[in-house]
Amino acid sequence: MASIGPFDFPSSGFDAVVFDFDGTLADSMPTHFEAWCEALAMYGAGGVFKEDVFFAMGGRPTRDIVVELNDEYDLHLDPEAVAFAKREAYLKRLNSIELIDEVAAFAESLRGKVPMAIATGGTRMVIEKALKVVGISDWFDEVVTADDVELGKPAPDVFLRACKLLGANPANALALDDAPAGILAAQRAGMQVIAIPSPLTSARA
Repeated sequence: MASIGPFDFPSSGFDAVVFDFDGTLADSMPTHFEAWCEALAMYGAGGVFKEDVFFAMGGRPTRDIVVELNDEYDLHLDPEAVAFAKREAYLKRLNSIELIDEVAAFAESLRGKVPMAIATGGTRMVIEKALKVVGISDWFDEVVTADDVELGKPAPDVFLRACKLLGANPANALALDDAPAGILAAQRAGMQVIAIPSPLTSARA
């Protein structure tokens, strides 16, 4: 398992909790980056996606990122084709991801006590496989993905939908996310937000 070091989670003051998955519950971002590199190289764009830029854009739907890379680097990548290649490259590496100890322990402590959901920028097929790999498929009442909303993070849609499905007022719900886009999305939804440091950041601190 990965660790983010000492981290205090609240024990009260919320009626529901919504977790991002990648980089929040699971230390999967390095695996996602490897998959991005493989997919972009397949389409002649190897090396354009720098690791720091990747982490800054974390949480956003793959297609949206491809569109932005096209604009930034004057590329003509097919968002659907790259998204498919990236997904396949990630699924090949799925068994390498692991839970982040502290966040997983917090989620487990709330099981059966507080309604919980996942709100991810990923697709339903990928997140369901990932949840199964790390063994937490049955922890959450709802899973909201990029497939379920019109706008991905940093729009608040995934968090708002998760709160609605949980029957919770966003103002009384807690969101956990590691990426700038996700943190902004949760703030725009009017939720209480905990920003999760990445294991990489914590190791360097």
